Amino acid sequence: MNVKQFVSLVHVQARMGLKAEASKLILSYFWWILEPLLYVVIFYLVFAYFLERGGPNYLFFLMCGKIPLLWFTKSVSKGSNSLIQNKGLIGLMDAPKTLFPYISVQEGVYRQWAVFWVLLCLAIAYDSYPDSLWWLLLPLVVSEYLFIIACTLLGAWLVSYARDVSKLIGMFMVFMLFASGVFWDINDIPDPWLREALLNYNPMAFYLDSFRAILMRDEVYDMFHLAWLSGLLVVVIAALHVLYHYDSRNIALRVVIR
Repeated sequence: MNVKQFVSLVHVQARMGLKAEASKLILSYFWWILEPLLYVVIFYLVFAYFLERGGPNYLFFLMCGKIPLLWFTKSVSKGSNSLIQNKGLIGLMDAPKTLFPYISVQEGVYRQWAVFWVLLCLAIAYDSYPDSLWWLLLPLVVSEYLFIIACTLLGAWLVSYARDVSKLIGMFMVFMLFASGVFWDINDIPDPWLREALLNYNPMAFYLDSFRAILMRDEVYDMFHLAWLSGLLVVVIAALHVLYHYDSRNIALRVVIR
């Protein structure tokens, strides 16, 4: 299977999966937008009203954090189980094992584009009008996409060897929720060493702060850090492809037999 066939198959299967999922729900595709908005509203009620935290524009602050994080958590959580869930197909066909994690990741991409449009419309409502800085959202989204691919490929490979890893992935997502600055501003950390450590070693914390830098503060994020991070992710993804290639038979045996 060449690259063009691989990409085409991922695209078709992702669309079919989304259509099948939407057909089971009364609100169908509207859930793509409704689900992240409900998450944001819940957090807003808890922190802004019950705990009386936040401040002006706190709803938009939450959306700039929760929407990108939800893309990451849902894509990686689902994609990490993609090999196990498709063990029937893996037992019948000799396809690249990376196919199934990529299909799950691509489903998340197609869901997310509509949600990002809502985020941009809300930015305008909060007086953040489109300008040249908004173009910097594109490399930011691409870099997060690479991060999702890397984490999903690694997670799916680990789960194929030990199903228990899926439990650890769920716990890791909870950690990312609290450690990435979704409902608190990472720039409020008084210790500069800890603040820089989170931004440098937690990609999601960097992504969320970068979204807010553009949409809320009209600032340019650290482009050197983004370039370095994206380059590292490309290397990691390439290494994972090599791993999948040479471990393809073992993956199939463990997924099908266990």
